[in-house]
Amino acid sequence: MSSPGRAIEELIEIMERLLAPDGCPWDREQTHQSLQRYLIEECYEVIDAIQENNMDKLREELGDVLLQVVFHAALASREGSFDFADVADTVKDKMVERHPHVFGSLQLKTSHDVLDRWEGFKKEKKYILEGIPSMLPALMRAEKVQEKAARVGFDWPDITGALEKVKEEMDELAQANNQQEIEEEMGDLLFAMVNVARFKGVEPEAALQACNDKFTRRFNYIEDRVRLQGKKFNQLSLEELDLLWDEAKRQGL
Repeated sequence: MSSPGRAIEELIEIMERLLAPDGCPWDREQTHQSLQRYLIEECYEVIDAIQENNMDKLREELGDVLLQVVFHAALASREGSFDFADVADTVKDKMVERHPHVFGSLQLKTSHDVLDRWEGFKKEKKYILEGIPSMLPALMRAEKVQEKAARVGFDWPDITGALEKVKEEMDELAQANNQQEIEEEMGDLLFAMVNVARFKGVEPEAALQACNDKFTRRFNYIEDRVRLQGKKFNQLSLEELDLLWDEAKRQGL
């Protein structure tokens, strides 16, 4: 097994070979823009491996994410912008600078103190919410927006206000008259629900993904049962399908 440093060097060398004039045609055609979807996909595959507690899969998927980093750095190097060493140096310097309680003499005792200090590094930005990636999944972005706003005091004192806001948004959605109003009120309702999740200490993105998984398991069960009956979905009433759904729930799915 090679050392971490040598392993990264070999990976960089492989990428340089792929991007060489006589390298891989597909790799040579890629740009930062064309690679965006692959980086997103690989990150989600890492999360899948973590959720499954599959260490072999996690090792593989982390490698795929690292490959994307090396790929982008190699493209930037060809353009004369930066290379992988610059990427590593930048994050290394940032981590040392933002952890003076570890690499310096500053005393920070709680994770809350650390977060406050971390935000202090970003005070030079014009807006408090600046820096939250616009391409984050919407639920995750809403959670981060609300967390940052809460840190400066823009927050309900307790969950009561958040729950009342959900009821208010539900009423406004019910009263919406056109598509534009419906979309706006639906967004407001989802945003309010994220706020409730935050007060409950629940990650809304993870909660909704778990719900998606649960629905899929139960729907697959219904599909299997319908097939065993030699029927198709449109041959069963909604009431009959609901009975199968309840059966799936009793099975612990």
